[in-house]
Amino acid sequence: MLSSILWILLMGFFVGQIVRRLGGPPLVGMILVGVVLGPQVGNVLSLDVLASADSLRTIAVMVILMKAGLGLDREKLAQQSTVALRLGFLPATFEAVAIAFTAIFLFNFDFPTGLLLGCVVGAESPAVIVPGMLRLKSVGWGVTKGIPDAILTGSALSDVLLLLIFSLLLNFLGQGATETITLPGGFTLTALQLLPFQVILQIALGVLAGYFAARLLVSLLTQQNWTQTAVQDVLLAAGLALFLVIAATAFPYFSGYLATMALGFFLIELDAPLARRLRGGFDGLWAIAEIFLFVLMGASIQLQVLGNVLLPGLLILAIGTLVGRSIGWYLSTLGNNWNWQERLFLLPGNSAKATVQAAIGTIPLAQGIEGGEVILAIAALSILITAPLGAWAIPTFAPKLLERGEVDPTKVSLVQRPRLLVAIDTSFLTGKVLSKAAELARHSDAEVLVLHVINVSQPQNVKQLQTQTHQLLADIRYQFVTTTGSVPEQIIQVAQDHKATEIIMGKRGHQPWEKVLVGSVSQAVVETSSIPVMLVESRP
Repeated sequence: MLSSILWILLMGFFVGQIVRRLGGPPLVGMILVGVVLGPQVGNVLSLDVLASADSLRTIAVMVILMKAGLGLDREKLAQQSTVALRLGFLPATFEAVAIAFTAIFLFNFDFPTGLLLGCVVGAESPAVIVPGMLRLKSVGWGVTKGIPDAILTGSALSDVLLLLIFSLLLNFLGQGATETITLPGGFTLTALQLLPFQVILQIALGVLAGYFAARLLVSLLTQQNWTQTAVQDVLLAAGLALFLVIAATAFPYFSGYLATMALGFFLIELDAPLARRLRGGFDGLWAIAEIFLFVLMGASIQLQVLGNVLLPGLLILAIGTLVGRSIGWYLSTLGNNWNWQERLFLLPGNSAKATVQAAIGTIPLAQGIEGGEVILAIAALSILITAPLGAWAIPTFAPKLLERGEVDPTKVSLVQRPRLLVAIDTSFLTGKVLSKAAELARHSDAEVLVLHVINVSQPQNVKQLQTQTHQLLADIRYQFVTTTGSVPEQIIQVAQDHKATEIIMGKRGHQPWEKVLVGSVSQAVVETSSIPVMLVESRP
């Protein structure tokens, strides 16, 4: 089992990075690794790992939904009014119905079986959509109108709806349509007639569960201080989120996935500093979780069943997306302030299939539902086609179709590593300046660019500065550079050229008459630099 985990982590990471360097989404490489390592090709993965695939996928989905909740913006959602709610129901519903009628024609399915296929294929993938939308938020594409937030929320709601309908249809096809529920007063309702009430109940209780879980987490981590480090904060939050998902399987009256996303959302409202700490921690968890998710997804694909349904499967995917889902998108954005380009972005931004299809695609076949092999094959085909396309298309078309707005750093993790420019000379302040830079770099994992502007050529002084820099920044990623010219101008120019996020330099204790006669380098930099400047003052 340990060797299988090693294969998954190393090959998943390196092949994913190779695909990224070639210009594609890393998940494509991870899925291909899963196919190669899985039972269909190499048969390298142990049976224990394959048997644990569903549990590992559940953990990965929990992580990505927490990331989604921690990245939502209540103000943007309120600004969009009912768009997010409509995106949660209309596109998925129209796609599922379009697929159902197409399956009746292509495979001679009855309508319930066709709708079962529609529920499997119509569900959206949080593993593709959530990272894509959070990436857009981190650089500002579509944030002014709250487009990423609307897509995130709508995607979660649509999965709740389709998973609920899927479970009811399985029961309907397995036990027949005669099952009824008797209400007080002698009224009887079929399972399908109860569906709207169950959807509302799952959503309402899911949101409530997320809210109370968020209150509990804030109480434990902020008010009672049960943890001492950010790592412990993340572990406790992840454990609570996973509990919500597991509890929903034992108590199927609320959506565990929606509760997890609501937990992250309410944490922002209740304790924004805690949410910020957790956001960074879940970013780290996702770096590992996504490898397991997509490699195991590839391992679950049955290649031998794809050949027989390749062409009709592609036709079903095209009709479901371009006809059914497009009608739903149009109705969802009707009457709002989105222009036609922003509506068109829903095609690449809201179509990816992966996580849900991998989780439920095998269930109809396992339960002996007629047509289960076809459902599994088309579920696998939808993953292979739409997951890579979606991961590639979201960052590719966002700059072409969306407007760029101001990034809200309180809702997303900014992935840019800080870069500090440290300006030093041969004065007694150099040690203090380098020590302060080292302290800041260790706290923020920053890169450091040490700059010395040479006025008079003195190689021995430069050598001493290099030695002192190496001693104080030995555990920091740094670069030592020299240049000539006007000191303030060179500091600002080099900082801009290297995209520094902050300038750190010393400030000598000049007397007033000295400033008048010779001026102050630090004062000139502060007055002219558009980059923040930190001054390390001399103390008597």
